[in-house]
Amino acid sequence: MTTWEIVVGLETHVQLKTRSKMFSPAPTAFGAKPNTQAHPIDLALPGVLPSPNLGAIDCAIRFGLAVGGEIARRSVFARKNYFYPDLPKGYQISQFELPVVAGGSLSFCLSDGSERTVQLTRAHLEEDAGKSVHEGLAGLAPQTSGIDLNRAGTPLLEIVTEPVMRSAQEAAAYARALHGLVTWMDICDGNLQEGSFRCDANVSVRPKGSEAFGTRCEIKNINSFRFLERAIEYEAARQIELIESGGQVRQETRLFDPDRDETRSMRSKEDAHDYRYFPDPDLPTLLIDEKTIDQVRQSMPILPKQARLKLMEQFGLSAQDADLVAASREALSFFQKTVEALPGLEPTKTAKLVANWMAADLSTFLNRSEGLGYGEAPVTPLLLASLLQRLEDGTISSKIARELFAQLWQDPKQTVDGLIESQGLRQVQDTGQIDGWVAEVISANPKMVDEYKAGKDKALNAMVGQVMKKSQGKANPSAVTQALKSKLDA
Repeated sequence: MTTWEIVVGLETHVQLKTRSKMFSPAPTAFGAKPNTQAHPIDLALPGVLPSPNLGAIDCAIRFGLAVGGEIARRSVFARKNYFYPDLPKGYQISQFELPVVAGGSLSFCLSDGSERTVQLTRAHLEEDAGKSVHEGLAGLAPQTSGIDLNRAGTPLLEIVTEPVMRSAQEAAAYARALHGLVTWMDICDGNLQEGSFRCDANVSVRPKGSEAFGTRCEIKNINSFRFLERAIEYEAARQIELIESGGQVRQETRLFDPDRDETRSMRSKEDAHDYRYFPDPDLPTLLIDEKTIDQVRQSMPILPKQARLKLMEQFGLSAQDADLVAASREALSFFQKTVEALPGLEPTKTAKLVANWMAADLSTFLNRSEGLGYGEAPVTPLLLASLLQRLEDGTISSKIARELFAQLWQDPKQTVDGLIESQGLRQVQDTGQIDGWVAEVISANPKMVDEYKAGKDKALNAMVGQVMKKSQGKANPSAVTQALKSKLDA
């Protein structure tokens, strides 16, 4: 990888949060019995005429305004012709030459705190295809295949980036930021498991310093940020190995197999001319006037970028902490409610404390509970605030606080004070008892004492750890440190 550069562009299909489909009145609810939500318009039966969903158009305008794109006053729906078993029309209604949104950009932070901005090419409206269902015994070839057309006609906004990303990590961070934005704007429910948000990754490699792009391969329908990162890393390594062994990369569509952690060839990659795009004769030109755009603009919520800046200015949070807190409206609401429930503490310190717990313990437990959001977290803002209050007033130590957090997650009906009292977890402040533990540790660790006297600060930290272990985490760490220094310096 020292001599090669990865080039990544993403195409993301965002299922829009409307009650009916893109061109028919059929419902879009997930989980209905197969083929119970397939309308004659979605199947293009003779004599039917499609009609655009105004709610979906509103969603597209909202997105365009959020990313600073240009809203097309005139855009066209086209027929994209291809055959899939789950595409009943034999074509898909999409947009090609004149999309509803052109340009725009999305900024986000990487894990190291650095900021990136990805330029967008376009965002266009289209309808989804149906779904092929394969059933059979585990480990054997499918015995039966069926077609479920409930999803056919569901409104999608396809968001296409420029090929400006240079690592799998950057691509995954962009996808997370985009997911956060569309759910923040309430134009998509963001459910990855149900396919509401899925990415196609265009991956190529080129020698470092080269301006020419390599041949790209498209990895289809990735509905996990972790899988997206792994798929791009594997595909880039595959292409590099192929080129270095004298082979050539073929432009093709591939699928990612998470069980084998590899991409596999699916079909040769089509170009635009293969789809024989032409304007849909049943749909008029989509005209969007200034009044409509202004109405949508007036109804827009505060955007994540604005929320991040406000958090940094008001509470002094770092860009990385602000990015985490403003990752979603749920996360921001959780943060605000927790801070408000912690009166009496210095605002900047309170905000940093809450952000730290959201980044560490709360995020860890949410990740373990797949599909659980901040709004469904068993440890509510009030419960977390109660725990942090006891941590800040010295009633419990950080170690005990984390243990209590885990208990509260399992049984949120408990109270923080009740658990502290019933389990005898109150921090020991008694100087006599702490001095006794300190004396025992000093006596048992003469080597550490010599290292401390030689100027090695790590020795002091090690002895503090020994005292905390003796006290089963109940001793006040500040009091322990002070007692140790006092005795050692004497």
